Amino acid sequence: MGSGENAGIGFATMRGRNYPAIRQFTVFLENRVGQLLEVVRRFEGSRVRIVALSISDSSECAFVRFLLSHPEEGREILERAGLAIIESDLIGVEIPDGDQPLLQICTALLQAEVNIVQAYPLLIRPRGRAAVALMVDNIDLAQETLASKGFAMVTENDLQEEEDVF
Repeated sequence: MGSGENAGIGFATMRGRNYPAIRQFTVFLENRVGQLLEVVRRFEGSRVRIVALSISDSSECAFVRFLLSHPEEGREILERAGLAIIESDLIGVEIPDGDQPLLQICTALLQAEVNIVQAYPLLIRPRGRAAVALMVDNIDLAQETLASKGFAMVTENDLQEEEDVF
């Protein structure tokens, strides 16, 4: 470790809006009418926008996964609501031009032996391009692989730039 101004700063403290991963918040809800609406309404009046959403449900419960435009504020809103939250890192990838863009992404990750665990589209178009959020089993290798093959990554900062579109 050097003695420069960054000496002793841990990786977790260096995470910022341009960090390549996007935070996903998973919330557990009872499977009854109006539960999702109650959570979505919590963001009303704030600058936090839902930029991606995935729901997995059963007869008893549902897991709702959110990507938010302002994750720090979003986490506070969810915590104040008393909701149990699981926070995970996903990668955001712009969909490339071509006939089979998802095939290009999947092939690159398969060649690196990275598995996709979850995938869903973003509701916004960062930089005017379609994008997908991916949970992978090795986020560092996935980011390195996709970047080396020329794929554009989506950061949390990119999600904030779209807030005027809503």
